[in-house]
Amino acid sequence: MGTKALPLFSIFSLVLFVSSHLSNQSFVQNEEEINRSDFPEHFFFGTSTSSYQIEGGYVEDGRGMSNWDVFSHIPGKVKNNDTGDVADDHYHRFMEDIELMYSMGMNAYRFSISWTRILPKGRFGKVNRRGITFYNKIIDHLLLKGIEPFVTIHHHDLPDELDKRYGSWMSFQMQEDFVYFAKICFKEFGDRVKHWLTINEPNLVTLMAYTRGVYPPAHCSPPFGNCSVGNSDIEPLIVMHNMLLAHAKAVRLYRTHFQEKQGGLIGIVVFGHMYEPLTDHQFDIQAVDRALIFNFAWVYDPIVYGDYPKEMREVFGNQLPSFSDSEKNIIRGSLDYICVNHYTTLYTKDCLYSACSNGGDRPIKGFLDTMGYRDGVSIGDPTGVDRFFVVPRGLEKIINYIKQRYPNIPIYVTENGYSMPPGDGNKVEDIINDIKRVNFHKNYLASLARAMRFGLLYVDLQTLERRPKLSAQWFASFLGGNLQQLTKSSSIINKNAYNSLMDD
Repeated sequence: MGTKALPLFSIFSLVLFVSSHLSNQSFVQNEEEINRSDFPEHFFFGTSTSSYQIEGGYVEDGRGMSNWDVFSHIPGKVKNNDTGDVADDHYHRFMEDIELMYSMGMNAYRFSISWTRILPKGRFGKVNRRGITFYNKIIDHLLLKGIEPFVTIHHHDLPDELDKRYGSWMSFQMQEDFVYFAKICFKEFGDRVKHWLTINEPNLVTLMAYTRGVYPPAHCSPPFGNCSVGNSDIEPLIVMHNMLLAHAKAVRLYRTHFQEKQGGLIGIVVFGHMYEPLTDHQFDIQAVDRALIFNFAWVYDPIVYGDYPKEMREVFGNQLPSFSDSEKNIIRGSLDYICVNHYTTLYTKDCLYSACSNGGDRPIKGFLDTMGYRDGVSIGDPTGVDRFFVVPRGLEKIINYIKQRYPNIPIYVTENGYSMPPGDGNKVEDIINDIKRVNFHKNYLASLARAMRFGLLYVDLQTLERRPKLSAQWFASFLGGNLQQLTKSSSIINKNAYNSLMDD
């Protein structure tokens, strides 16, 4: 493999945690001077990763095979046939990575626990103590550096054993397996971890793994995809139901046996795009409401209020699973905070009263279609991720939506950031001097004191050397980190460009 630019934390880099009361303020969209003092003292600025995308060491020290290990090794399933076998080698270089976070002045780190590093075969095998030792080292070193650990129990990767035995999230048995895994995490790490996240983006799992079929286990049906197995109209509803109950039962376990003694908090993470109507027609305006309900409220209405949104029940009828009275009691209020991963805003087109393609006319999509362009003009600057556009106002809107629908619940923005478009620089110098990312951060911070991600550090895939980009230096300056320590290996950065940005 040649030298290639990768974000240090794969697709999850900088994040920022937002208190819910901040969205009452009015924020401007144009660039302005931002200082650390503009944010509350308790505000968290942090980095965020997921285990499969960063750790590597996939067959080391007793780790079992995950669904993503199996999936990524099937030719053609992942772009360039990339795998997480080595990834960013965080498994061997986590001390260096924590030092880099510390140098940037970060005070939080959200990471996930590899299920198969702790339980190689789920509840059907033994606990791997070497995996527990690895995460103990991470947690202890974070706390030594004054960095608060935010721990995600499940971030997409799960034991392949559970897929083979009963179809993982398609089965109610998965609820038991998840609670078993969560209990071990609470017991082993909860004395030091005060912020827990049960499951990352269950709504993304249903979309990518069971509607479009591009994540494992690759279930789908036309018109969404041509998988060998699956039903894109029904299976996402079953999978979501099992994930929500698994979350709720894990929270009940935590509150019953651990929370009082350990003093931590717990929640779940949902990906939340914002939406704007494609036209001023009332049908498109109503489609925006449906888009938010069928994506965001699908998860949080049951967790906050005890049942699915009535709009979804009206559309799906008996196809939408029901919670029993006892399950409603378990799931209602099963959170201490709301967590949202926000990356973009899209236009929304109604498909109830007008023709649509790509499955927009199906119930599972909420009878709507989404797009990034209107009359050939994009909703914001394109990024390196398809359908992700730079629309700073969108985060303020999604936060306000959350506040209105779920009042008086703290809000954390757990992912957000910028991926550089492929044509914006193929040389290492261009990648490291990431001026667009710096401006992105400025605009989003000025807009709502928000989150950042995607690649503050350059990783050489041959040497795995970490090299801070211009944006990393900007954050070190912004957060009062150790700029001198951070830039020891950053002579490639254009000093004139850096000084110019600092003077803005």
